[in-house]
Amino acid sequence: MEATIRPARTSDLPVLRDMEQGLIRDERPFDPTIRPNPVAYYDLPAMLEDPHTHLVVAEADGQVVSCGYAARRTPRHYLDHAAYALFGFMYTLPEFRGQGLNGQVMAVLREWALEQGLTEMRLTVYSGNHPALRAYEKFGFRPHILEMRLRKGEE
Repeated sequence: MEATIRPARTSDLPVLRDMEQGLIRDERPFDPTIRPNPVAYYDLPAMLEDPHTHLVVAEADGQVVSCGYAARRTPRHYLDHAAYALFGFMYTLPEFRGQGLNGQVMAVLREWALEQGLTEMRLTVYSGNHPALRAYEKFGFRPHILEMRLRKGEE
C-alpha cells in the first residue's frame, strides 16, 4: 500500500491515543506486568514538541493508519557510540497490516536518524511477538540482547 509518511501533528493526538491503546492491547498477552487500564506508554504531546524525537504517521486516503517514532538516546557509558536512535510506537491498524506500512515508517525514521548523525538504531520487541520480529528483521534489525525477568511466586 502506498501511503504518505508525515510528521505527526497535534491534531493527530486523538487517533494516536487510540493507536497507543491498540498497541497496549496487542502487547498485554506478552507482558503480565503491564498495569490494568487506564495505562499509557507515552507522553504524546511532549513527543510532538521534543526536537530529539521524530514521531510520524502513515496516512492513506486521509486516514492515519500507522505510526512510529525515533528518538535520540544516550547509551550506557561503556558502549562504542555516543548516541543512538531508539525506535518505538511502531503500530499499524489491524486492517492495514501486511501491506508494508511499517517498513515505510521505519525507512523515514531511519533517514531522520541518519540526518541526526545517529548510525546506531535500536528497538525493543517482545520475544513472542513473531509478526513484529519478522517485520523488524526484514528491515535489517537483528536480535541483540534478551532481557529476562523473575518475580517472587512465579519461579
